[in-house]
Amino acid sequence: MNVQTQIRAAEPVTTEHFDVLVAGAGISGVGAAYHLTTQCPGSSFVVLETQKTFGGTWSTHRYPGIRSDSDLHTFGYRFKPWTSAPIASAAEILKYMGEVIEENDLARHIRYRHSITAAKWSNETNLWTIDAVRIDTGERLRFTTNFFWMCQGYYRHAEGYTPEWTDMAKFKGPIIHPQKWPEDLDYKGKRVVVIGSGATAATLIPAMANDAGHVTMLQRSPTYFRTGRNAIEIAEELRRLQVDEHWIHEITRRKILFEQDAFTKRTFVDPEGAKKDLLAAVEAVLGKDYDIATHFTPSYRPWRQRIAFVPDADLFHAIKGGKASVVTDEIDRFTEKGILLKSGKELEADIIITATGFHLSANGDIDFEIDGKPLDFKDTVTYRGMMFTGVPNLVWVFGYFRASWTLRVDLVADFVCRMLNHMKETGANKVTPALRPEDHNMPLLPWIDPENFNPGYMMRGMHLLPKRGDKPEWQHNQDYWAEKDEFPAIDLKDKAFVYG
Repeated sequence: MNVQTQIRAAEPVTTEHFDVLVAGAGISGVGAAYHLTTQCPGSSFVVLETQKTFGGTWSTHRYPGIRSDSDLHTFGYRFKPWTSAPIASAAEILKYMGEVIEENDLARHIRYRHSITAAKWSNETNLWTIDAVRIDTGERLRFTTNFFWMCQGYYRHAEGYTPEWTDMAKFKGPIIHPQKWPEDLDYKGKRVVVIGSGATAATLIPAMANDAGHVTMLQRSPTYFRTGRNAIEIAEELRRLQVDEHWIHEITRRKILFEQDAFTKRTFVDPEGAKKDLLAAVEAVLGKDYDIATHFTPSYRPWRQRIAFVPDADLFHAIKGGKASVVTDEIDRFTEKGILLKSGKELEADIIITATGFHLSANGDIDFEIDGKPLDFKDTVTYRGMMFTGVPNLVWVFGYFRASWTLRVDLVADFVCRMLNHMKETGANKVTPALRPEDHNMPLLPWIDPENFNPGYMMRGMHLLPKRGDKPEWQHNQDYWAEKDEFPAIDLKDKAFVYG
């Protein structure tokens, strides 16, 4: 019996009860804590976080140059102004989150190094029983809660996704996934190959380029990027006019969201025009002689996968300056010296970085049960991407692909707090989403339409996710601009909500 099995087998000594239990102290969990404090005063709640500090991604990811790929005016919370450059480093984001925690006295609600292992609902007691482990001591803990708010994110923090390529063991140098970045890695003067072309690769490459001997981005297929100044002109102008930062925050958010909405709509109605503009921005830096058709022209229309923002076009300037380059090819196998490509070319490297994505974690790696029976989320239908049929008193925060994650954190929080207050006022102990009579014949489809959005991590993990219907109530439509009006108008007396 290993240590983890022994820990799981040991029964906790005491049980604590809270009105609400929040899983995770990342951007979602801290937001949930704030909204519970302000919208549900008097409710008891606790936030359990696996890591030793708050921040989620911004705490666990330590690779060079780590930064947001969304602007902080919208990735930041609506209630706290962002006053710096829109694309921010992990350190700046953590500082901002720390201020939210301090200014709102949230630290007393957060318990670190607490890993949730099991969540069991009882229809007899109308409670969730949450089992957790103190990672630092091995102590088993138990909590009961009326409402479980899952803010743990959507991927596994402990390990990233690296494909199994042939002969990886033959390579003499280190193979590193960005989620496991070694603090003592010396890449000065070294030949580095970064496999992948998403936001992580676009961040790593310019950050490493000045010190490395050369950095090569190896991609199987191209990705779209947006470029621009790491500044928002309207925010700069309003600051020159000494406008209050809260006003600046709101005005800037509205401008950004208006422009994002217009661009997103354009990718559907005029995909070729949107594509032309994106590629023109790349060509403006790399020049007409660069092979943009091969290296930066995807086969899909814009926004079928996430588009990372490249501030000040730093990735493209690194390429133009000769410190970085792009190879578009497929991997045949690894060699002692590097990577043999299917074209027959060998890419020699001292260090290989696999910026190849992550593992989807649909349930936070928590063992769920309802009345003693295992719960598999793939057997449920989602209510607006946050609740699930047959699962009482539970909400999961899953953000947006085409807009900042935190926009949905705030929307979902408003809904949860309104629901909790409604249940308190009406004396309801539980609420369970259920298909209405008019919903029973609707087709049940995958969580997301691959024709709409199809990143690799979603395609690999789609079988783990709940189903969606063909009605707005029964899907995560990824449209903030619709949901910002729909969420406040959700009728809590709708037959989709069964109270008890």
